[in-house]
Amino acid sequence: MSHQKITDAVEAAWDIRGSVRRLAGENENFLIELSDGEHFVLKLASEDSSRERILLEHVGVEAVFESGLGVALPRLVPDHEGSVAATLDIGGNSPRLGRLLQFVPGDAWGGKAPVSPDLLTELGNLIAQFSRALSSIDHPAAHISHNWDLAAAGTHRSSIRLVADNNRRRLLATQFERWAAAAQDLATVPAGLIHGDLNDENLLISDGKLTGVLDFGDCLHNPIICDLAISLAYVLLDEPNPWQAGARVVEGYHAIRELSTLELELLYPLICARLAVSLVISAKRRQIDPERAAWYVTEARAWAFLKQHGDSDPTDIADQLAALIDLRPYPDRGGSPSELLASRGAVTSAAQSISYSNPVKFVKGRGAYLIDERGRPFLDMYNNVCHVGHCHPHVVQAGQQQMARLNTNTRYLTDAHIAYAERLAALFPSALCTVFLLNSGTEANELALRLANAHTGHEDILVVENAYHGHTRKLIDVSPYKFLGPGGKGSPESWVHVVPVPDGHRGVYKGDTRETGIAYGDAVGSTIQAAGRSIAAFLAETLLSCGGQIIPPPGYFETVFRHVRAAGGVCILDEVQVGFGRVGSHFWAFEAYDVVPDIVVLGKPIGNGHPIGAVVCTREIAQSFEALGMEFFSTFGGNSVACAIGQSVLDVIDNEGLQEHARTTGAYFFDALCELERNHTCIGDIRGRGLFLGIDLVEHDGITPATALAGKVVEVLRERRILTGTDGPSKNVIKIKPPLVVTQADVDRFVWELDLILHRERTGSG
Repeated sequence: MSHQKITDAVEAAWDIRGSVRRLAGENENFLIELSDGEHFVLKLASEDSSRERILLEHVGVEAVFESGLGVALPRLVPDHEGSVAATLDIGGNSPRLGRLLQFVPGDAWGGKAPVSPDLLTELGNLIAQFSRALSSIDHPAAHISHNWDLAAAGTHRSSIRLVADNNRRRLLATQFERWAAAAQDLATVPAGLIHGDLNDENLLISDGKLTGVLDFGDCLHNPIICDLAISLAYVLLDEPNPWQAGARVVEGYHAIRELSTLELELLYPLICARLAVSLVISAKRRQIDPERAAWYVTEARAWAFLKQHGDSDPTDIADQLAALIDLRPYPDRGGSPSELLASRGAVTSAAQSISYSNPVKFVKGRGAYLIDERGRPFLDMYNNVCHVGHCHPHVVQAGQQQMARLNTNTRYLTDAHIAYAERLAALFPSALCTVFLLNSGTEANELALRLANAHTGHEDILVVENAYHGHTRKLIDVSPYKFLGPGGKGSPESWVHVVPVPDGHRGVYKGDTRETGIAYGDAVGSTIQAAGRSIAAFLAETLLSCGGQIIPPPGYFETVFRHVRAAGGVCILDEVQVGFGRVGSHFWAFEAYDVVPDIVVLGKPIGNGHPIGAVVCTREIAQSFEALGMEFFSTFGGNSVACAIGQSVLDVIDNEGLQEHARTTGAYFFDALCELERNHTCIGDIRGRGLFLGIDLVEHDGITPATALAGKVVEVLRERRILTGTDGPSKNVIKIKPPLVVTQADVDRFVWELDLILHRERTGSG
């Protein structure tokens, strides 16, 4: 566009004429200088800007002006028709919206560091005063997100793949993971209209004082604390002691608007997330125009800052930022891992296992993340207990509210018990209509065996190789994973019959075909025939976790059920690990096999970490149990709090579409792992459904389990703050069963890190 066109358009809209000069920066802003020396700024709206968005900026500027803060602002000059934005013919395919703003004199803060402590305190005062002036404004355009929306920083996370350097990419991943772990808390702090871009180019200084603030173009409704974090992200870049300087800003802010402990804890994740967003946007822009210098003015400084400070302990940074105010962030740190490990050894049994050679201590959980005592988030890729995310707000609130009202057992009538049992039963085929509520999957499996004994009058149980069903004496007796493992007696009881694991990769019958499934199912029939006794029950996980994340072939359960029922037994499926939508395609994993078991056992995800278990069975089986005349009662099973929490878990699955999310994210995960398999010969098999996945690692021969490698991979992932574990009889299968809220960006992070680890193991580098 020509300057002459702009000159003519300004004269037509505002009846003024002057010389035109393009201003530095990424936006299309022009300085208009009149012959008498007066200056204005013409700001052309981007193509996606609307009049409503422009009006929001105007409202924001005027609100700050009316509050009398004593700083100059880019107030709007209405056109000759009194409009906040004029339609300008400046060439091009279509007219452009533009507005004329009062010129604000002063030097940009950028490049002035280090600045005086008084100026830093003054900045904190000003940011807090801005919050007071803006936060009560509500405007429709304020609720429309944009590229720099810090509360939506995660939308940029998938683009870190544009950064080729592995160290820089991991540095960005750290910032976005820290933001993701903080996002749930960020949604709970006070929110309102914020300036959105109080950076070091928009803050003007004259004679050592803050005299002006520019560019309200990023105003939006956000957590109020974001304005402080955004400003700190830029003004600290060149400070030799950034957190000491930051403490001055925080002190000034806190004197005007008191921070909460949580807001203080959020500052470091938000500061680094803002810089990470800036760097990702720069990477995107380099795909468009690598020579446009105005797009990259912060890039080198941001990389340098993150390299030095981007992997600090959040607790340490929060302490430094809080040094001058009366808040202590992260109050629940407690003892160090080494201290707790020593105490644990003194007061508990060594038989209680602990994960990793370098154990981790956690003090908080949020979504798909667990957070340690140093404030560092760990991506949780195998805690299938917290099904809808660690400490989901709806689940927490449901438990708290019910606990404050009533918590009693099933010997009394409560709406909570009946409502939850009815809702749970409605999720099953109609034949499965009777619900028992207990405290855990172990108790549920124990009861399931009692129900089977009562209904059939038989004792013998069929179980699958490597299976695990609980820690009571009887359940250990039906868990080959235990009785054939360390400390086990090495052989089953006479009434326990072990059938082959239906493993189409390592087992006798190969493949994922119906013929394979029928062959394994017929092997169960052969076991029954060899036993020569009537059967009480067949007990199996629908998908076998401890067996190595095994997915039985089609036709397997259909064939097994036919043999078991012909032998007088009932069919029990353990959905403790795979129920409640984890497989994605169905709510219960058994539905994928087109069978209806006689008894279903539930646990783990049913309460999102709260101890709940359940048995759902046919009315006939329940009546056989009742006919024994023995009362069944569980002191805590079906208590009011457990039922409220169980309801809330179902609410979240429905309201957040987590079953469908498990399907789509699981498919994305599976495809990414299959691509990895093509690049690494040490991966022998990828298996899974939805968000129940396994990675079978092998030696050079392509089949021998790579137990040592799997163990090492898990330990290195832990050091890179990703949690997973191994399973299978040879402990060579990396198991993946994350909370269902895990994202595709989380998947990318896991797969990328695993790729680097396997490459390093193969080549000795990476």
